[in-house]
Amino acid sequence: MEVRFATIRLLINVLMLLVIVVEYSDSQTYYSGFPQVVPNRQQFFQSEPIMISCEGLNGLIGWRVMKKTKGDVRTCASTWKTSTGPCNIINAYPSTDSGEYWCEYEEKQKSNSVNITVSDLESHVILELPVYPVIEGENMALHCRKKDSNSNYTAKFYKNGISIGSSSSGNIMIPTVSKSDEGLYKCSIADTGESPESWLNIKAHGLSQPTGLIVLRSIGLISLFGTFLLSVGLPRYWKHKLSLEVQNMGIEQLPENSTLMNQQYGSRGSKKNDTLGCSANPEVPPDFHGTLDVVELSWLTRLYRAFRNTVRV
Repeated sequence: MEVRFATIRLLINVLMLLVIVVEYSDSQTYYSGFPQVVPNRQQFFQSEPIMISCEGLNGLIGWRVMKKTKGDVRTCASTWKTSTGPCNIINAYPSTDSGEYWCEYEEKQKSNSVNITVSDLESHVILELPVYPVIEGENMALHCRKKDSNSNYTAKFYKNGISIGSSSSGNIMIPTVSKSDEGLYKCSIADTGESPESWLNIKAHGLSQPTGLIVLRSIGLISLFGTFLLSVGLPRYWKHKLSLEVQNMGIEQLPENSTLMNQQYGSRGSKKNDTLGCSANPEVPPDFHGTLDVVELSWLTRLYRAFRNTVRV
């Protein structure tokens, strides 16, 4: 029996190693999630505040907000020691805050990146474009914003340098977006100027993870299921087999204190067998069953935790 339990323990350890491999593969090959940008747009006027946060991404805390500006990669915060947590830009400036932003966790996990553009003082127009990819099939509104103005004005909108329409309210709607709507967008307001260009990213509906990661996770779940069956089925099988082997040994003479032995191990035999102090269908000692139940509970607990961690991924 100890050999069988050692086999089950080995299978569970192998399964847990597989789960670790899946998690490592996930962090290395799949970029999950985006930094949270408040407000949710790609373009900002100079001196506007911007907040970029990664906290809670994938259920983790302690992410660092990284940025790349003019080829220079560094933390969004001023020092590495204070770089975990949200990055608060009080007064955005074009040369230091325009660039690419993403999240990193212990140099092992990395999020998708977002692009932020800060206009200079001479620019009085920005295009409010969502910082995150828009899912295919959704409706999307573009807003051409004039600095220090809340009144309506006529704005023209462009995609890849080609006019796609104008609006007297400064807004334009793109219904049911598709991949063909991806491109560089900008807008202009007469006698005021035009906005910088920003890329609109369209995400396919139901975009799946890489095939290799799906295969690894599938193998992990199948192994989990198989190990679960083994951990539950094997102990019960060997219980039953041992019970049959004890029965096949036949009736043996027990010591004089047979009545006490029968009370301890249980007797369900005939009156004749009771007289002899032996059972026609002897049971496995209760302590032995209890040991098996404790072992089953221990391994089932570990299996449940491994399954829960796999599902979270």
